[in-house]
Amino acid sequence: MNLDTWDKPAFACLSSRLPYGTPIDKKKLQMVGEAEDYLFKSGFKQVRVRHHNNIARIEVSPEDIEHLTSINLRRKIVKKLKEIGYHYVTLDLQGYRTGSMNEVLERNE
Repeated sequence: MNLDTWDKPAFACLSSRLPYGTPIDKKKLQMVGEAEDYLFKSGFKQVRVRHHNNIARIEVSPEDIEHLTSINLRRKIVKKLKEIGYHYVTLDLQGYRTGSMNEVLERNE
C-alpha cells in the first residue's frame, strides 16, 4: 500500500491523556499534542504525555528512559514543556503502557 505511516505507533485520542472526570478543552489537548510532538521530534517512538493539571507525566518505552534522562536532553524537554504551560515535568518510571490512566480505576474497584 506504500503508506508513509507504516512504522508509526497507533495513537489514541488525546483526551485519553487526561484523568477521568477532567473537563476536556482545546487548551489542554493542545498542550498534550504539542508536548508529544516535541518528544517525537526528539527521537522517541513510543510517547504519551499524561496531563494532570499543571503536571506533565511523560511515559516513554522502558528502554528509552535512560536516554530521556541524559542531562542535555532532559533540560531541553523541561524547558519546552514549561513553555507549553506545564509547571512541573515528571517521568513515569514504569515507562509507557497502554491504559495507564485506568490503573486508578482498577485500584478503586
